[in-house]
Amino acid sequence: MADAWRLALGTLTALPVRPPGRVDRRTTRAAMLLAPLAALPLGVLVAAVLAVGVALALPPLASGLLGVGALAAGSRALHWDGLSDTVDGLTASYDAARSLEVMRSGTSGPAGVLATVVVAGLQAVSFAALVDAPLVAGALVCLSRCALWIVCCTRVPGARPDGLGASYVGTVPLPVAVVGGVLLSVTGGLAVLLLVRRVTRRFGGVTGDVMGAAIEVALAVSLLTWVALLG
Repeated sequence: MADAWRLALGTLTALPVRPPGRVDRRTTRAAMLLAPLAALPLGVLVAAVLAVGVALALPPLASGLLGVGALAAGSRALHWDGLSDTVDGLTASYDAARSLEVMRSGTSGPAGVLATVVVAGLQAVSFAALVDAPLVAGALVCLSRCALWIVCCTRVPGARPDGLGASYVGTVPLPVAVVGGVLLSVTGGLAVLLLVRRVTRRFGGVTGDVMGAAIEVALAVSLLTWVALLG
């Protein structure tokens, strides 16, 4: 479990932790299961940013944008890179090999940049609407990592045998993936399922980039849902 904690924190946050002593399928499975808890420092960070924004009488949208920025810094913007690469891959070509090559290049095309701006904007606006409920915003940050349970479900194939996400693919049991969908709420879970279905058809499976994209999409949709419910 110590190795799983180190792997989860080292992968999903910018916290300085020792590298795990062993990384095998058992360790990566446990790390994925721990993902929502590993994101707790990020949830606390976002909640604190929103609370401080209220205390300083900042405009809500400014607090929301700062929340998005703090969250990106706390995760080394790794998930945003995944979102950009995934969208670029989906719009690059109908040939799976070509799309995967575009994703591997690491450069951001216009589609990826636009997707990042839109999703980040939705998150910022939603955080702004939740400045008086910072604990809700922080909790949703943690729950958004349940998207990994869906993407890494044993029923979901990998698009390639290498890459950052290859060792995580297919490690989460189906019942846990179902629980993840429930915890994300119907809309957030549905958005991740649609993303997984789309990339599986286009790429033949999921990649590490898709995992990052799923987290950001899940957070945006879940935030919008709760803003509507609380509004």
